Amino acid sequence: MRVVITGGAGFIGRAVVERLAARGDEVVALVRDPARAAFLTRDHVSLVVSDLSSVDQLTAQMSGADAVIHAAGQYRIGIKAAERAAMWDANVGATKRVLDAAVAARVERIVYVSTVNTYGNTHGEQSDETFRRDEKRGFLSWYDETKFRAHQAAQERIPRGAPIVIVMPSQVYGPNDHSDASAQIEMAFKGKLRFTALAGLGVSWVHVDDLAAGIVAALDRGRIGESYALAGEPQTLRESIAVAARLGGHKPPRLAVPTRALRLVAPLNDRLGGLPSLPANLHETISSAEDVTYWGKHEKATAELGFSPRSLEQGILDTWGPDAAGARERKRA
Repeated sequence: MRVVITGGAGFIGRAVVERLAARGDEVVALVRDPARAAFLTRDHVSLVVSDLSSVDQLTAQMSGADAVIHAAGQYRIGIKAAERAAMWDANVGATKRVLDAAVAARVERIVYVSTVNTYGNTHGEQSDETFRRDEKRGFLSWYDETKFRAHQAAQERIPRGAPIVIVMPSQVYGPNDHSDASAQIEMAFKGKLRFTALAGLGVSWVHVDDLAAGIVAALDRGRIGESYALAGEPQTLRESIAVAARLGGHKPPRLAVPTRALRLVAPLNDRLGGLPSLPANLHETISSAEDVTYWGKHEKATAELGFSPRSLEQGILDTWGPDAAGARERKRA
């Protein structure tokens, strides 16, 4: 197939591009700066400059494509109020433009990469694709709201004939990840994590290679109009850190920063735009993490797409274990 992908230079998109190219698909990666995305260069991959700001330009760039994967977006928690407009456009505006351009280009299949976070706080339960959050309860972060609205935008276009399949990743980790959650797991594995904070956060870890396989499976055989949660096993951050430390031959850190202390610091921190080592909006960071669970079920994706996420233990070893680097080199070869 000829596949156009947005966000190909990102963490998730990179893994998808590699998987598509490896099987011989012709991949067109829309990127802001080809020089900074040079690591994508390989057989079957071409880089095209696009900032996703023009429906007309996107339509032309998608001309002749069999499919579009929209994986671009912005993931940050605790941002300044002044940064909200940019995130809204990156997550909501760009999604609308990409989907409308793909429809205008008469692409036969569109895969939109949403997130399990659109469920909101699952309150310790594993939710599935039939779950509908109560908007009256509000949102946990600006990221939470923008991704929910983008998800809505995709759903609204399906009854109008848009050939969209929605995939919903949970907390992603693996090679090339730079998220704070992943960094804590890596440091715990290496015995370098000195303290924990907001460790009651509950996530469903999914290795990026398993996620990429699920996205490509949705491209190949996902049902138009359906959503698929590509979620791994549910654990709290505290439990995950303990697993990583054990696998690395270390003990988890004894020091835990009390959430009460963070709440006391939050007003001053947020007024000053972020104290050293703290986010600009600490209040939002706390509200989106303290005893909040983002847990999803993957049974539908397993039954229909063959999605099979590895365990967190195996994923940690595959990412940071002694044989991980060699395995990645063999994969690239």
